[in-house]
Amino acid sequence: MANHKSALKRIRSNETKRLRNKYQHKTTRNAVRKLRAITDKKEAEGMLSGVVAMLDKLAKNNIIHKNKAANLKSKLTKHVAAL
Repeated sequence: MANHKSALKRIRSNETKRLRNKYQHKTTRNAVRKLRAITDKKEAEGMLSGVVAMLDKLAKNNIIHKNKAANLKSKLTKHVAAL
């Protein structure tokens, strides 16, 4: 158990951040899954920019690695272009 007031606060803030990161990561994964399932090109193009923004935000905050975000964006863009 933590012995300092600041350590207790750090534990609380870390848990809050962990839950926020988990929520954002899961939401983005679901959005990617949904985008891959879409067969209509116009709808997919509209959704692509939102998903790319989500991936960029996760990479910026070090929730996912920047190269993973780049790979996902590349694959999704190729998928949408092929529709």
